[in-house]
Amino acid sequence: MEKLWNDILSYLQLQFGTLDSGMLLQQLAYDEKAPLIFSSGLFMCMFTIFIVIYALLSKKSLPRTLFVVAFSYYFYYKSSGVYFFLIAIVTCSDYIIGELIDSTQGRVKRKLLVLTSLLVDLGLLGYFKYTNFFGQLWAEISGNPWHDLNIFLPVGISFFTFQSLSYIIDIYRRKIKPVDNLLDYAFYVSFFPQLVAGPIVRAADFLPQMYRPIRVTREMLGLGFWFVIIGLFKKAVISDYISINFVERVFENPIQFSGIENLLGAYGYGLQIYCDFSGYSDMAIGLALLMGFRFNINFNNPYKAVSVTDFWRRWHISLSTWLRDYVYISMGGNRKGKLRQYFNLFITMLLGGLWHGASLNFVFWGALHGIALALHKVWMSISKGWSFTNSKAWNSLMVFVTFHFVIFAWLLFRNADITWHGLFYEGNWGNLGIMLSQIATSFHPEVLVDVVANYWRVFILIALGYILHFVPDAVSQRCKRAFVKMPAFLYVIALVFIIVVIIQVKTSEIQPFIYFQF
Repeated sequence: MEKLWNDILSYLQLQFGTLDSGMLLQQLAYDEKAPLIFSSGLFMCMFTIFIVIYALLSKKSLPRTLFVVAFSYYFYYKSSGVYFFLIAIVTCSDYIIGELIDSTQGRVKRKLLVLTSLLVDLGLLGYFKYTNFFGQLWAEISGNPWHDLNIFLPVGISFFTFQSLSYIIDIYRRKIKPVDNLLDYAFYVSFFPQLVAGPIVRAADFLPQMYRPIRVTREMLGLGFWFVIIGLFKKAVISDYISINFVERVFENPIQFSGIENLLGAYGYGLQIYCDFSGYSDMAIGLALLMGFRFNINFNNPYKAVSVTDFWRRWHISLSTWLRDYVYISMGGNRKGKLRQYFNLFITMLLGGLWHGASLNFVFWGALHGIALALHKVWMSISKGWSFTNSKAWNSLMVFVTFHFVIFAWLLFRNADITWHGLFYEGNWGNLGIMLSQIATSFHPEVLVDVVANYWRVFILIALGYILHFVPDAVSQRCKRAFVKMPAFLYVIALVFIIVVIIQVKTSEIQPFIYFQF
């Protein structure tokens, strides 16, 4: 017990330093090397204070809204410094445009207003995220020099711009009415649980909840703690530990590892990115529940998918449905023939890949998934009515094939050192090529026992992560219901327990979420 207490004190010391006024102000100020994230001790303390004040204001609509907006802007300031003004620009611009679209009758004028919103939102996104990417790409193609501009990438800009765009498009399609006032729209756009890494929350789902009295039911309280605890375990225990202690070492220098270690690193990264991003989404859902708001689920056991199409129904659901509703359907969807459908799928995923990052590897990753989606549509047309496609053995095989396709695609996603010139003129695939070469020509399965022995803690967590992922849905739902039915004080004990576990496995500073870079 004494050792545990000392560990907790050491953790607090690491998180906050000496608790004098100067250090406290330093902790509360923006630090570009330490953005505020849900799994940090600082956020846990801040949220505890926040939720107490929020509860006191629960029946006072205007003060509560002002308080949440102010905290959300501060939360973003702790993530991206002074660039919180970008949220204000998007908020004010789209609030005004939304009002104008709703009150305008002419179709052409309404389209021009939507175009204005696109120019503002995508203009900001394009400048901050893609200026240097397209400059470098043009330089490599044309041979002209390009010097990168010193442009800071604000955290989560892809998320809040897409969220605001969906509001404008839904007003244009007459699916929703505009919010009552600018403050309400600021609340929607800046709501901190989903601000910097999603899920992308639709106005049609969120706005009605804003105008209802705040009420956190017993079930919502239990589910809130459940999602926060599960998210913390995924992110701060599994993802961070296997990343720091094995996965990153392999990806940073694959030539130093055998083929089997590179393959294990690929499996490890598949679990790392899932636990990292779904862990964030779980915590966002949990925090929102504790505040009386419900978000749709963002991940649904994606590695159980029986096809690439099924994978995108399960992975980052808020983005995949956004791309479907606002890009794929807007281009015609499946309404203009098979070939046009395949083309629309490809372009949608190409843009989805580019959304993830300003790098060629993301473009190729999106293109690869777009081709796979189109090929799956072709297969479905050919195999319609074939009885064996519904058998358990066939579905198990398809899960195996889909999982390994996704893992291969993650190699492309993770290795960002691919360049246009290197790929098309030198035939150089960077670290991706090295990893594939090691797996194909230097596999050395005889070292497996030694590798597992040297990294046994890592592989226990990898095995545990995949086992929990493939647990039958009925089992996980029973566990969730059993947790929710426990006495409320046990929620706190469970949360403290998971924090203690995090302290025990923590080997360095808490790692930022992978999707912060997107």
